Amino acid sequence: MARIAVTGATGFVGGTVAAVLADKGHEVTCLVRRDPGPDFPWPWQVVDSSDVGDLESALDGKDAVAHLAILNDFALMYADRRAGWDGYVGLTERVVAAANVTGAQVAFISSDWVFDGVGHLYPEDFPPNPVNYYGVLKVASELVVLHQADRGFVARVGGVQGLHQTKAHGPRLQDCGFGFFVLALVDSVRAGRRFTVWEDPHINNVATPIVAPEIGALLGRGIDRGVDGILHFAGATSVTRRELAMATCEAFDLDPGMVDFGPVPDEARLPAPVPFDTSMDGSRTMALLGTVAHPIEAQLRALAAEVETGRPVPLS
Repeated sequence: MARIAVTGATGFVGGTVAAVLADKGHEVTCLVRRDPGPDFPWPWQVVDSSDVGDLESALDGKDAVAHLAILNDFALMYADRRAGWDGYVGLTERVVAAANVTGAQVAFISSDWVFDGVGHLYPEDFPPNPVNYYGVLKVASELVVLHQADRGFVARVGGVQGLHQTKAHGPRLQDCGFGFFVLALVDSVRAGRRFTVWEDPHINNVATPIVAPEIGALLGRGIDRGVDGILHFAGATSVTRRELAMATCEAFDLDPGMVDFGPVPDEARLPAPVPFDTSMDGSRTMALLGTVAHPIEAQLRALAAEVETGRPVPLS
């Protein structure tokens, strides 16, 4: 098994990736900016991510680095474009530079928001055309990995659902993106509260959702196989927000009559355009990794099992 460093492991997707990789027998070390506390479940090392030399020391002896750390603040990246650029592109440049020195493979997690949202089921080789600064930062970071890393790959994800592995309450709210809101709906309806699924032509309304544990499983396969290029970690089913809500009610045995559909509250809108349809075709990726994409029903059953046990349930 591989020795893998993980950046961003205190976050929602990063923590799940670390958990899945560790469960599958990889030797995981989480590179963190500060002490994550005594309850953090995996080995960790504090690293100054602004210092390439410190990153080199952290990656010494590692087979790969799963790079998920970002500046996770949409408003801040617009308020301070330089900080936004450094939190994505600059950080990726430093991780790649350190990996090249130590010989580690780079596995970079990108986003379906690199696309403009006017197409449908984008294949891996479709040219990106982001409509907001976040998408620009992800595309620029992809190019760093694709053109500067000696060994590495880019894995785009979108519509991610799951539990936070290091916090009691993770990103379970609804926003203008496609991720997270399944468990917000589940929590609300189980508590006897109605839930309004947003429908609006100016938000992300179509995607190919994937559960976060599957990202960890697919990333591990990519590292094991030494793949390169652009991958799409996507579910097999393209759905609208409404379709996902109804499938969630079926999978979690909820009353669909408790779900409403309505516009986005003004205070929840983002200060930038949002791509409408970010569905991705990952058939080439799945063939390369020796697995298959899973339909939304299977994804939601895995999520229900994760909620029941508290542990990630990858499908691959």
